[in-house]
Amino acid sequence: MTAVRNGSCYALARLFRWNETLVETDPINTEVNAKRRLRLRPATPEDRPLLERWDTEPHVVAANPNDKWEWQTELAHPAEGCQQFIAEREGRAIGFIQILDPARDESGYWGEVGDGLRAIDIWIGEPEELGKGYGTTMMQLALAHCFADPRVSAVLIDPLADNRRAQRFYERLGFRFVEKRRLGNDLCCIYRLERSDWLA
Repeated sequence: MTAVRNGSCYALARLFRWNETLVETDPINTEVNAKRRLRLRPATPEDRPLLERWDTEPHVVAANPNDKWEWQTELAHPAEGCQQFIAEREGRAIGFIQILDPARDESGYWGEVGDGLRAIDIWIGEPEELGKGYGTTMMQLALAHCFADPRVSAVLIDPLADNRRAQRFYERLGFRFVEKRRLGNDLCCIYRLERSDWLA
């Protein structure tokens, strides 16, 4: 378990603040020994050119080949129950996170789901920042934000069924495989992280 996932929800909620940074060494990725200083901030319409550029990066396309993000609308008029963040390291944007309440998602992407769930989309946008452990820290921050709400019982994630690397990444964070399911045009593996497993 990592430092972020230990301790009480109250302590985690205090740790996760928009105007502060998290300094942490991630023991999951043994190849990364340097401390990583990351900050999440809400995405704004001014981030549109950045996100549109990231959409063209080969590693982003490979992870989300059928996703078509309408950033002008997404950023100017966020959907109900949706939060979008930019991950920054020392003031430089490196990645994106979306946290969604699937029960309130008007697109119906997740189908019939109950209350108390969150779904996360995450990617590193800058190719030179891949493989440095930033994705792990971003997920830890996102999970801390999700579970700081006592109404949230579990978090969902949906990597592509043929993306075994992403699946192993989520498994190391404690997610458990649920099922394969076709979501939109993609065959995905549904993973779920229960609050109890996150706190263990």
